[in-house]
Amino acid sequence: MTQQSSYHSPVLLEESIDGLAINPSGVYVDVTYGGGGHSREILSRLGEHGRLFAFDQDLDALENVIDDPRFTLINQNFRFMKRFLRMYGVKEVDGILADLGVSSHQFDEADRGFSTRFDARLDMRMNQENELDAVRVVNDYDEDDLNRIFKEYGELRIAPKLTRAIMAKRNEGLIETVAQLKEICAPFVPERVQHKMLAQVFQAIRIEVNQEMDVLEEFLTQSKEILKVGGRLSVISYHSLEDRPVKRFIRNGLFQGEPEKDVFGRVSVPFKKVGKLIVPTAAQIKENNRARSAKLRIAQRIEE
Repeated sequence: MTQQSSYHSPVLLEESIDGLAINPSGVYVDVTYGGGGHSREILSRLGEHGRLFAFDQDLDALENVIDDPRFTLINQNFRFMKRFLRMYGVKEVDGILADLGVSSHQFDEADRGFSTRFDARLDMRMNQENELDAVRVVNDYDEDDLNRIFKEYGELRIAPKLTRAIMAKRNEGLIETVAQLKEICAPFVPERVQHKMLAQVFQAIRIEVNQEMDVLEEFLTQSKEILKVGGRLSVISYHSLEDRPVKRFIRNGLFQGEPEKDVFGRVSVPFKKVGKLIVPTAAQIKENNRARSAKLRIAQRIEE
């Protein structure tokens, strides 16, 4: 298996790149490089003077770099997009793409600890150099914080019971494997919804380990700052926790509250949405089951 084939087929590939309305001489950013599928499609639509910058904090992505003089891969978290683009002399861009899903490569690498399918050390770090991993979250967080994570990021009704069970089990020793965590969850997870609820438990911990909600808000704020007027933002999300802030930010440029009105009752917003929400077809879901929950939103930067 080649490095690229260990990554999933890009979800909503044509639709997300079409949404960028690519200018062949423009500058574009793919903030979630992964296997490079979206980046290759962007490059195929760029002329010789176009440029593409991609971000991926996972060291594995470096084994899959596209050999193209128009392409630069930046091995960093995309929460630092603006800072690193400036290091390359880029202050504004024509389009930004984000595919917020965890790559199949990360789920399928057993020792990364992302998946409930394999027994492995609880890791879940997208950047293997980060200190905070799932073992530390499960064993070191206090009861209130664990409960909050499972409620907010896992949207789990069993959050209080699960948290108490984890706290009790910690008294017996370190919880450090996928199997141990699944065993703790078992009494609270009915068999008919076992897969879904375990996925929610793991999602909650993964979001905390990688600070995914903070990263998303920082990224969206920076996209407003570096997109040219007329530039496009194309974002694919996979669960409501991601989709809600994306939808809200596109609508009014904020994550909470409503924009202030001027003396004439008008509001100034940074984006206008382009087209309707796009979801995968039945055929796309059949080809890649992980596409089933994908939602694509496209927006254009406008004068405020």
